[in-house]
Amino acid sequence: MKLNRYKKLFVTASIIASACPNLLAQTTDATAPVAITKEASPNKAGNLAPTPPMGWNTWNTFQTNIDEPLLKGMVDAYVSTGMRDAGYKYFVLDDGWMTMERDKNGDLVADPKKFPNGMKAFADYVHSKGLKFGIYNCAGSKTCAGYPGSRGHEYQDARLYASYGVDFLKYDWCNTDSLNAREAYITMSQALKASGREITFSLCEWGNHQPWLWAGGVGELYRTTGDITASFDKDKHNGTWTALSVMSIVDKQPAIAKYNGPNHWNDPDMLEVGNGMSFNEDKAHFSLWCMLAAPLAAGNDLRKMSPQTQSILTNKAAIAIDQDALGIAASRIYQADSLEVWAKPLANNEVAVCFLNRSTSVKQVTYNWNDHPVKNEANNIDIDFAKASYRLHDIWVNKDLGTTKKEFKQTLVGHSVIVVRLTKN
Repeated sequence: MKLNRYKKLFVTASIIASACPNLLAQTTDATAPVAITKEASPNKAGNLAPTPPMGWNTWNTFQTNIDEPLLKGMVDAYVSTGMRDAGYKYFVLDDGWMTMERDKNGDLVADPKKFPNGMKAFADYVHSKGLKFGIYNCAGSKTCAGYPGSRGHEYQDARLYASYGVDFLKYDWCNTDSLNAREAYITMSQALKASGREITFSLCEWGNHQPWLWAGGVGELYRTTGDITASFDKDKHNGTWTALSVMSIVDKQPAIAKYNGPNHWNDPDMLEVGNGMSFNEDKAHFSLWCMLAAPLAAGNDLRKMSPQTQSILTNKAAIAIDQDALGIAASRIYQADSLEVWAKPLANNEVAVCFLNRSTSVKQVTYNWNDHPVKNEANNIDIDFAKASYRLHDIWVNKDLGTTKKEFKQTLVGHSVIVVRLTKN
């Protein structure tokens, strides 16, 4: 949530993490997970997200300024623009859907001015279009925008969501005071599992408590950083907290890539494609999220997106890389000046490789495949291009680019990528 929300503790933690990225892989006494008894342990992971979840979320464009007519128009655009057919399936309401107070029974209430027909009716509309319906709340006493949080009402709220027909819950971390993150998310996880409905659970505590170490089986996806902003490489400072650029978020991912996989996805936050960056920057942003096997949650106005934005979000070759069955996050295998090469092993002994120019100037790429094998020890992958030849296919221009037997020579303009899919000859 892009609001002035962080407690001093978490502001301090974010500053430390930004200054010392190596701390991502460490556990301090302040953030160490507490012991969980057998009775309190989450259930074994299900299979609600064998590949990274794909959808659309209201927050990046509309914040709390949502209502039923607007959102029905967005649902319709979700279908007419080809988003649904490209693989996106969740339509997620973020903060601001409810009234400021619970009712006399302690239940949350959909704002009757925003949703005059009630939330169940809106969920039914979403489902009628072949989509799944998502909703938002927070582990604290209030949400980030000041609406009622779920603290102390977890099972009650989970039952309410099930009655609405909710398929996805985004669960934030504002106003949590002294709550233990792991225990709080386990409580809601158990509540969802007890609701009688399969609900994909998205943990959104900004990576402050290293969810990659404990969230498997608690939820299907978990945020790894603070909030994103629509900027390629410049963070946005908002007083007590900082929204992160695409590059700032990308740089935090290699240290935790090994924790990513089916039904437990590292989530580097929603997409800002179509929200103000250049075409090349949007394409690079989307490509990198696909390379990272990240959840893909669009956040633009679907009714007004340009043909370029639509071509990025619905590029099926890029989405296929993100949705690959192995679920392996890319590794950064080469770095020189402002040029980087990221490699992602795929099923059927294929590989996706992304060439990234982080600078604003034009760069000439000369890359010898034999010098850069692709390895992933956790999955017993060791691809040596000196021993086998692969065909190269550029997924953005839909063009074959020769084989790995020759040096790869291309020109990369600033803030852009070339993504090739490698298939063994």
